[in-house]
Formats: sequence, structure tokens, C-alpha cells
Amino acid sequence: MIRSQYLLALACSLVGILLWPSLAAATELPPPAQASPAERPEEATAEVLVEAPEPQYVAPTLRDRIGRIWAPVLINGKGPFRLVLDTGASHSAIIARVADRLGIDAQASETVLLRGFTGSAVVHKIHVERMEVGELLTLATDLPIVADVFGGAEGVLGREALLDKRILADFGRDRLVISRSHQERAQAGFTTVPLKLILGGLLATEVRVGPIRARAIIDTGAQRTIGNLALRDALLRHRERQLAPEDIIGVTLDKQRGENVATPPIAFGALLIRGGSVTFGDMFLFEHWKLTREPTLMIGMDVLGLLDVLIVDYRMRELQIRTRA
Repeated sequence: MIRSQYLLALACSLVGILLWPSLAAATELPPPAQASPAERPEEATAEVLVEAPEPQYVAPTLRDRIGRIWAPVLINGKGPFRLVLDTGASHSAIIARVADRLGIDAQASETVLLRGFTGSAVVHKIHVERMEVGELLTLATDLPIVADVFGGAEGVLGREALLDKRILADFGRDRLVISRSHQERAQAGFTTVPLKLILGGLLATEVRVGPIRARAIIDTGAQRTIGNLALRDALLRHRERQLAPEDIIGVTLDKQRGENVATPPIAFGALLIRGGSVTFGDMFLFEHWKLTREPTLMIGMDVLGLLDVLIVDYRMRELQIRTRA
């Protein structure tokens, strides 16, 4: 049995960590016809003020040891701290060591309910006056204190400061750019994947896993891709597959059983992901999101990291992707 660790969620998500390399490979396909999923009411999310007229932050695409992107972030003028850039996280969060370096006694602070893939827990939170990523500035906010399960990073940079931004991760040139979106169209050589914002800001699109149509959530904070039981059962109805059991342990330290399954090719925008696998489970967070009936995937860096360039444009509500030669 393989034991895997997942980083869980606050309200929506601080998503998954799995500790082995992907065997997937990406090839480019002709753009498939897009089908629009049924609209869902979007839940309200707290507003965070972001200032500066034309801020832009450029840095190397530093990776943690399990493949996710780090952003160096100043908090209250101290740091920088290595936070995972996480489109799946509804809110930024830090580990206890960061609070210590800030000189804040986390144990004396208020608490907040943390919801994750495998359970929920009450954790402490601290109040900070500012967070800075280059010229991007987020004013006063609260940061939950989460378990140190980030593979070397010191927390996550959530989407509360990204909802009008354009994120460019150029893996080939080792470059990360965060800037205000000007609704720039995709350049030559790029293909686009339309997105919808659901559940307070999660980035969702449609994919096909073999013959099965599924909803996919784009999650740069997860190393591996995870699916719900509705998708697993649909795949098993078409063909019997070998299931490898796994224990999934989250930041709340609750444990749930999952199953790793080799999947048929995943058609994702103009990509065809071959030779990959997905971990399936009856995860607490899928139940919280009410995403148990519709086949659903959370696509992590095992898939996204196969690209040469990944652009997430929140204002355009689309991915712009370029595959490796």
C-alpha cells in the first residue's frame, strides 16, 4: 500500500499533495467541440482589496520537491516566504513557522473552521496587515495556520488576490509572471480552454476521460489529479481496471481510503493526456461541494506541468496553453 499526503481546503480548497512522479504524456489534438455544463449558482466569497494601477510580478518558476510552483511572498514586510501558487485554494494560509518568524503567537489567536479533502478541523488564524508579491499588494487579511505538509513550501497563495489577474508560468524559460489581466487574446501557437468560475472562484472546464464526459477543476496547488467515485464507477462500467489502494491523509490529519487507477486518455482542451493515473475516493470535500453525482476531476500539476507555457486569465475566464515541442 502506498501512503500519500494531501493538503486540504479552507472553505473551498487548499488542495492535494501526492509524492510520486507522473507517467503521463501530452500530445496536441485538434480543438474538440465545447459543450457548456449546466450553470450553477456561484457562492459569495470575501473580497480582498488589491492595489497598484499596473502591477506586475516576475520571478523564476521555482518548484517545490513535488512539482508545484512557489511564489516568494512578503508578509508584514518580512520574508520572503515560499508559498505555493494555488488556484484551488479559496484563501491563503501559512504554516506555524511563518507565524513564529512574524513574531505572532498563533496559539493566542482566534480560530477558524478548516474544511479539507478528508475532513474538517478548527485551526488558529493570525491577522496580518499586508501581503506583497512583487508589486501586487493585498491589504489586511487573516491567515489560517495549517499543518506542514507542503513539501518544503511554507503555505499557499490562494486565489483571493488573483481574481482579476493573469498568471503566466513559462516552464521552458523558468519564468513566472503575475499581472493585471488586460484580456489579451492567445498568441500564435497557443490554444485556449474556456473556463467557468464555480463555488466561489474555482476554475472549471469540461474534459473527456476515455468515453466519459467529466467536469474538471484546475488546481495548480495539487501535484496529482484526483477524481470522485462517480467518475471511477463510470470508467469501471466500460472496462474492468486494476485498483491500487491508498491512504489519503490531509492537513486536518483525517485519513480516507482512495484508489489509484490507470485511466484512458484524458482529452483536455487541445491536449490528450496518455498513460496517466488518477486517485479516486469518496472525499469529504467532494461531498461538501456537492460534486458526488457528476463525474469530476481536480487536475493537478502532474497534467499542467507537462505544458511548455500555462496562462491562467481570471478576467478572460480561460486557459491559454502551449505544449512542448
